[in-house]
Amino acid sequence: MKAAAELVGVDYPTIKLGIDSGTIPTVQLGPRRMIPRAALLRIFGVEP
Repeated sequence: MKAAAELVGVDYPTIKLGIDSGTIPTVQLGPRRMIPRAALLRIFGVEP
């Protein structure tokens, strides 16, 4: 999640809040929770 925050230029708590509120989607892969890159970029309006 820290890498996701750096990618879109926000802090970690912003990403965590978005995940907890359901605004940022995640995918569970074993013990890890992953954020789909395309969705994250779209939500924050960042061009790939």
